[in-house]
Amino acid sequence: MVSRRIVAAGKFIGVLAVLGLFLHFGTLFVSTRYGTSGQTGIFSIWGGSLAAGPKHGGGNDSGGGENNSYSPDGVKPVKAALVALVRNDDLYGLRKTIRELEDRWNGKHNYPYILLNDKPFTEKFKRGVRDLTRAKVEFGMLEPGSWGYPEWIDQNKAREERESARYIKGHSESYRFMCRFQSGFIHKHPLLQDLDYYWRIEPDVHYYCDVDYDPFMLMKNNGYKYGWNIAPTEYEPTVRTLWNATETFMLKHPDLIPKDNLLDWVRDDQGHYTRCHFWSNFEIVDLSFYRSKEYQMFFDHLDRAGGFFYERWGDAPIHSLAVAMFLSKKQVHYFDDIGYYHPAMSHCPAGSKESGKCVCDPREGWANGFSCAKRWRKM
Repeated sequence: MVSRRIVAAGKFIGVLAVLGLFLHFGTLFVSTRYGTSGQTGIFSIWGGSLAAGPKHGGGNDSGGGENNSYSPDGVKPVKAALVALVRNDDLYGLRKTIRELEDRWNGKHNYPYILLNDKPFTEKFKRGVRDLTRAKVEFGMLEPGSWGYPEWIDQNKAREERESARYIKGHSESYRFMCRFQSGFIHKHPLLQDLDYYWRIEPDVHYYCDVDYDPFMLMKNNGYKYGWNIAPTEYEPTVRTLWNATETFMLKHPDLIPKDNLLDWVRDDQGHYTRCHFWSNFEIVDLSFYRSKEYQMFFDHLDRAGGFFYERWGDAPIHSLAVAMFLSKKQVHYFDDIGYYHPAMSHCPAGSKESGKCVCDPREGWANGFSCAKRWRKM
């Protein structure tokens, strides 16, 4: 019995010896291969090798590499968010948008989403959005006074305009409420209070390109105040007196208009309104611009004129006129590398059908050929 125990103990000791030799030579092999000290344990080496791998949610200032600030709970390098004004019945369209944004860009950066509505969001809507992203999502309602008619508007006159309108969205009352909100109130909403930048998003849009950098950091590092992607001309019946109202403002406040402005983009050689504007369903903005004294004065002037309701002034031409008056070209960035589709118009970077990080057909993304985009490139 004793001899059997001795033999068993000998075998056990032998196995331990073999394992010891294996670990010793394994450590030497790994330390030679990876340049580590021979005193480093093999498990420490393997653990360090794993720890040195890519971190989930990583990214540097240009959108690549490692940076814990881009984790869902990390403090982002820019106080920024993706912001949309939507309704509960936009859920499917917004889910499509967020799915593409997550796949193309935000899945690496995890910037928060802020979604606003003139009605309470349903739990179904909230769940349907949160299912798609690890980023923080906040839901908010519009504040009183930011949606609807201001007290000075003649609602009978406004109704007559809607009933006689022969242009897109001409009969819509809520569309006019939206344009006024986007022009003068979105940047004042409490959920945006702590933001420095926002990227406006919409339901039912497409993003054609992988974006391997942080557009918010690009804006910040270069001092850009406004970023755009598509620039069409506005439909004249919707802005019949907008340019006149803008000229009146400039005559009253010439001190607010810097010499290095962009007014030649929105007026021709004869001083006529070109109706060029940045399509604001895609815009990335330094919110200090919308919060500035001059922008607020311009909005208040237009709001009092009543054109949101007596015509159908849109937020896109109003934003664009403000950019033209108050900013220089070096403060405005054309995101021509981001392929984008909004129903009726799209932008596709050249060569994207055959190569590059975008998949789209430039012949179908014809916004790059708009006269206003050409006019911009010539300035």
